[in-house]
Amino acid sequence: MDLLYFVVLIGSLIFVHELGHFLFAKAFGVKVITFCLGFGPKIMKLRGRETEYCIALIPLGGYVRMLESSKTDVVMPEDRRRTFESLPLYKRVVVVLAGPVMSLLFPVLLYFGVFVSAGPLLPPTVGVVLPGHPADGKLRPGDRIMSINGEDVGTFDEVKRIIAKSSGQTLHFRVFRDLKHVDVEVTVADTLERRDLDIVQRVGTVGIQPSAPAACIGVPNADSPAYRAGLRTFDIVTYVNGEAVKRFIDLERILEGNHGETVPVTYARPVNVPNALGGLAEMAVYEAGVVALTPDPNAHDLVSRTGIELADLYASIVPEESSLFRAGLRPSDKLLKLDNEVIPAWSTFTERVLAAPSRPHRIDYLSARDSRVHSGTFQVRREDYISQGQLETRYVTRVQQWLPLAPEERVEHPALVRYAIEKAVQETIDVMHFNLVAVVRLMQGRLSFESLSGPLTIYEVAGEEGRKGPGYFIWVMAVLSINLGLLNLLPIPVLDGGHLMFFAVEALLRRPIPLRIREISHLVGMSLVILLMAMAFKNDVERRWDVIVDQFKELVG
Repeated sequence: MDLLYFVVLIGSLIFVHELGHFLFAKAFGVKVITFCLGFGPKIMKLRGRETEYCIALIPLGGYVRMLESSKTDVVMPEDRRRTFESLPLYKRVVVVLAGPVMSLLFPVLLYFGVFVSAGPLLPPTVGVVLPGHPADGKLRPGDRIMSINGEDVGTFDEVKRIIAKSSGQTLHFRVFRDLKHVDVEVTVADTLERRDLDIVQRVGTVGIQPSAPAACIGVPNADSPAYRAGLRTFDIVTYVNGEAVKRFIDLERILEGNHGETVPVTYARPVNVPNALGGLAEMAVYEAGVVALTPDPNAHDLVSRTGIELADLYASIVPEESSLFRAGLRPSDKLLKLDNEVIPAWSTFTERVLAAPSRPHRIDYLSARDSRVHSGTFQVRREDYISQGQLETRYVTRVQQWLPLAPEERVEHPALVRYAIEKAVQETIDVMHFNLVAVVRLMQGRLSFESLSGPLTIYEVAGEEGRKGPGYFIWVMAVLSINLGLLNLLPIPVLDGGHLMFFAVEALLRRPIPLRIREISHLVGMSLVILLMAMAFKNDVERRWDVIVDQFKELVG
């Protein structure tokens, strides 16, 4: 099956590329002798009126052979005006350029198919407002964003897109809140995102996220009504007095008016399963329970009345080998201060730590074991790894929280076709940019040639993504089509970019380049292409050498 996926993948990309050359050559009246997919012996032929259509044995390329008097073709008098070199220079440029352009436009169609069939999307509802970010104090969880700067929005993806491209600008949000429309102005922060290949991109952010947290609670005080009733940190409240609870803000709303009335609270408690799947996995299951909660009638806010708060600042996983574990932090402990500054949210803790990863930090936390405040010193772990043949560094805190999100009712996009086209074009541009940067990094020596991949990798990826489903397979096809288009534009003789380079020289000299020079250039270009292919194949074999050896041993017994 993997072979079928590979053939379909490579065959489709080559067909689209060569079809571009073929269609424009035909449109300009050039006689096309052969349209072939693959190289080597021909295994299938179909004779047209004047063109032979064929499939060759090795599916790693293709070609469109046009009538050319400079080659061994016999040109009849009536065909002299139908040779490729008889075309004006600009038409020859169009014919050669058509292949790479088709390869670069084809992904737009592929991505469009993926996005237009993506199904219902997240609504433009604010789920979380991050403390200390521009939206803090202006937008609220539960706000339904109707428009931004007068532009209607129907999904949260649109909200992100508008914000991302508006760095430093003040945006006018019209939101639906408390059964009425409210106008809010937020100035977008200008942030730098570092991506692979040392790509740094400016992105606008305001500090909002979709999907509100579920009613996953923290119980910080053992003397609180919630603890005495039997509730514990990381319990998920599902019902209060018979009313369903999906989000923490729903829990706040239900308990807001309760000042001492005992109510039944139904919860689901995650319980670890020891030695799950024979020790192959860490697993937890929910255990349901019901308690009677009696809030303190003399208190005012939710925490003091019930002892319940959002479990955002509670650590769920603290690896024993981590520096935070050595600092004394344990699962279910609550983070309070970092470097003597109050931590308002887990996201703030992560941002502050990673902003200064190379120095020690002081952490103050509330222990779940004795309900006392403890402190310790920790430093995040540095990890060096190889990515794309490049040495990369990342810093990890290793401690994790657990705050599940409430399921959000998704919506259909009000302008799905427009949305899919815009997303498809933007995704194509992003992949093109990434690949161009990769070429530059190779030329600079900042990206190793060991990162090059060849047919074995493509074969493996085609099979893996094909088994996942059509959407994944189409995504890979789009990425490889962009690679094919850009690769063919490189100014290497025998590639389309090499032909375009010759045409540029011809335009400057006002005469064709001598045939002998072109032939020598083609030999040099072919040698370079073969060298690159051999290097990529070598990298493929080295990455899979152990697997190849094991399979060979099985084959020979």
